[in-house]
Amino acid sequence: MKDDNYIKANNARSLWHPMTAPSDSLKNPPAIIVGGAGTRITDIDGHEVVDGVGGLWNVNLGYSCQPIKDAIAAQLDRLPYYSIFRGTSNDAVIELSEELRKFFEPDGLTRAFYTSGGGDSVETALRLSRQYHKIKGEPARTKFLSLKKGYHGTHFGGASVNGNANFRTAYEPLLPGCFHIPAPFPYRNPFNETDPEKLAQLCLQALEDEIAFQSASTIAAFIMEPILGAGGVIPPHPSFMPGVAAICRRNGILLIADEVITAFGRTGAWTGSRLWGVKPDFACTAKAITNAYFPFGAVMIAEGVAEVFEKDESGKAAIGHGYTYSGHPVGAAAALACLAETQRLNVKDNAAVRGAQMHAGLLALKDKHEVVGDVRGGYGLMHAVELVSDRASKKPADKAVPGKVQAAAYKAGAMIRVSGTNIILSPPLILSEADVDVILKAVDAGLAAI
Repeated sequence: MKDDNYIKANNARSLWHPMTAPSDSLKNPPAIIVGGAGTRITDIDGHEVVDGVGGLWNVNLGYSCQPIKDAIAAQLDRLPYYSIFRGTSNDAVIELSEELRKFFEPDGLTRAFYTSGGGDSVETALRLSRQYHKIKGEPARTKFLSLKKGYHGTHFGGASVNGNANFRTAYEPLLPGCFHIPAPFPYRNPFNETDPEKLAQLCLQALEDEIAFQSASTIAAFIMEPILGAGGVIPPHPSFMPGVAAICRRNGILLIADEVITAFGRTGAWTGSRLWGVKPDFACTAKAITNAYFPFGAVMIAEGVAEVFEKDESGKAAIGHGYTYSGHPVGAAAALACLAETQRLNVKDNAAVRGAQMHAGLLALKDKHEVVGDVRGGYGLMHAVELVSDRASKKPADKAVPGKVQAAAYKAGAMIRVSGTNIILSPPLILSEADVDVILKAVDAGLAAI
């Protein structure tokens, strides 16, 4: 490696960073993270902080998970790569498939299709849902429904079902036939309804209306996050996702659960679908499946959907889709070790306890700081603090404000994430009580700085 001076001098010079303007990275060079252990990361200047972001919602087990590192090293020694395209497979991915089947069995999901990450998983589920209807003799079912404020990656399919203009407008026109209904977001919604249960019913009615308008016979699938993540951590009322599932079943529409963030314990349940008691037709997973140590994902497929594909003899079920790194043996080995350690540590329970501590602390900060308009979370370690310039009107804070909060919080001991006027917190699920206190004090310092 080059020395620190070389690295600093070339920060953001030769690469473009995701989710930001190249000019901004040049004007405000990113923090250079060079080390990580447990729940903490260290930058190039030796400044150590608690990682309140968990990498990018994905380092559930922290930065020192030795079993995963050992599994990766051992697999690299034995078989660093082989394709699972037609005619070949590898032992690691076969073993992983059986373990994932057991893990997702309570969700009714029994088959796996492997990808390189969350965006790939969403793309796969969208494609397979269209193919499912073609196999069944309903080729007109090509449309997709989703939620405003929802996030499903940035592939063309994922961006098309995304409900946030930030990920859409620069790349339009996108995939035709994608339509959005209002999100069950009590703080901001077109109905001016603050009661979560009443709002859930209004949004479900909007779904019914959109299906009637489009005609159910033209709709392939509805995709949603069990708890909306990047859109601002929006937990729906417990009646909402079951209501969506019931409407989809009545109309022959497949339900895709985007579990890229919520699977593997982040919500305080093993999956977001399980949190709400729903069995989807597809579940998109990635991120924590390998604790971020290897780019890897899996689409889990319901038994009923699998049977339609597996019993077809017309040739329509041939899957003309896949990725070079689908079922990568090193990724599969990492996922096997990660799944075992995730269950051994029972991280969902710690996420629930530490999440309750975090939520209570953030509500106390709302009482203290007028700039906090809303605090969201309450399910595991998923939290958002929305910043406003006026509480009564809910006018969003100036665009520069969240960045100032982030910078001050970083100096005070915690990495936090900015998304629009939201401060997002999604720390590792092995977080300790003391770690939560550090994050809360850092957010307090950030809010005080403005």
